[in-house]
Amino acid sequence: MNYTEIIGFAAATLTTAAFLPQVYKTWKTKDVSGLSLPMLVMFFVGVFLWLIYGIYIQSPSMISANTITIVSAFLLVFFKMKYEKK
Repeated sequence: MNYTEIIGFAAATLTTAAFLPQVYKTWKTKDVSGLSLPMLVMFFVGVFLWLIYGIYIQSPSMISANTITIVSAFLLVFFKMKYEKK
């Protein structure tokens, strides 16, 4: 593993870990009032594109981080749609 991937894994760990408390809090409280559905959808699509990019350039750090983050983003979109007050 080269230094570039080490930096990538450090960045991936921090940015992915920073997102997980929001997913956990939303799951526990079922409060989605502070989440914007358009932002979540744009974020999901952006992360998906980063994942595809990571696959194309064969970057393990980008692939792992964006795989985890896309699942987290999907969960927030799911929670937003499920728990949104009609």
